[in-house]
Amino acid sequence: MDTQEEKIKELIEQIQPFLIADGGNVEFIKYEDNIVYIKILGACQNCGMLDITLNDLIGATIMEEIPEVKEVRSI
Repeated sequence: MDTQEEKIKELIEQIQPFLIADGGNVEFIKYEDNIVYIKILGACQNCGMLDITLNDLIGATIMEEIPEVKEVRSI
């Protein structure tokens, strides 16, 4: 049976090609207290669209699939 963390990692893997296409990437750090911690890498780190990418793409995708997740934070 998959754990929440494994499901989160699978979702991040599905999102990665979109970020890689723009010269960026995302790395899973941890899942703790219903919060997913990720690290934004590459061109995405300094992009003006970072908040939209974080909230509307990564956060929305994970929270839609795993309702227990309350927030996605970039560290």
